[in-house]
Amino acid sequence: MALTDIWFLLIAVLWTGYFVLEGFDFGVGMLLPVVGRTDNDRRVAINTIGPVWDGNEVWLIVAGGATFAAFPEWYASLFSGFYLALLLILLALILRGVAFEFRGKIDSERWRRNWDRAIVFGSLVPALLWGVAFANIVRGVPLDAQHAYTGTLLTLLNPYALLGGLATVALFGLHGAVFLALKTEGPVRERAVDVARRGGLLALVVGGAFLVWTELAHGAGWTVGAVAVAAAALAGGLWLVNRRDGWAFALTAVAIVAVTVTLFGSLYPDVLPSTIDPAYSLTTTNAASTPYTLTIMTWVAAVFTPIVLAYQGWTFWVFRRRIRPSDIPASSGVPATAR
Repeated sequence: MALTDIWFLLIAVLWTGYFVLEGFDFGVGMLLPVVGRTDNDRRVAINTIGPVWDGNEVWLIVAGGATFAAFPEWYASLFSGFYLALLLILLALILRGVAFEFRGKIDSERWRRNWDRAIVFGSLVPALLWGVAFANIVRGVPLDAQHAYTGTLLTLLNPYALLGGLATVALFGLHGAVFLALKTEGPVRERAVDVARRGGLLALVVGGAFLVWTELAHGAGWTVGAVAVAAAALAGGLWLVNRRDGWAFALTAVAIVAVTVTLFGSLYPDVLPSTIDPAYSLTTTNAASTPYTLTIMTWVAAVFTPIVLAYQGWTFWVFRRRIRPSDIPASSGVPATAR
């Protein structure tokens, strides 16, 4: 296997890890006003992802860095053509991180409500736009002979891409609801189970429609197996909610893996197809760095990847316990009367 193919596979693995791990973060954030009727409930929900959300975002940084180093032409065309969408994602992620840190700084219901809205916005926007972006990557965009993007923002808002955005929102919402069912006790868990059962059907329908469209229009033949795995995992996860929470969460994670495999499998050997002329498409060959660069990157990845995975696995093990309402201490912000 050529180094270009290896790095395409590694980048696919990085994006898969990001969507699996950050997917439940997005889901918890989007569902915050649904599962959290009181401030204590919302704090329970936020504390399920509090120790891990920033570590999960590292997968995005590494995926972007690996794309820049291994396939600079892909990175350049992608980030120039998708500039506004990626900027919105970045701003949303920054806003969400700030909201996590600031919502408890002042003991004011209005203050916390405003930051809770920021968490919802900072979770919903990336969940939607990542689906739109990857759907466009698979579908193709107008690239000219110099591999420059010639479309506009409206070019990216086509029906297939919008369906992809809705599919990732529904899928991440389900993933987050199952994660809350796994990680909490009390009212938050009960509401999360209800959301998973109701929203899971939506994820199955919308996600299924998107995958079928992908397979019919861009499928690689073998990707039909990944579509079947995604559908079976989603159905199994729904059936196991409130029975075996751990298995239900594992199955929703498998569904996200299968969806990502379908997208990257439908894309290969292209990395960014051109809708103007297939000859203008970026591939794993014409978008790649030099063999020397890829060789050095491979050795670095072989040394440090196991270390990072071990550390992140240890983090999840340390914070594996369910969170109960009684675990949340009294609000410690500045009293409203003292401001």
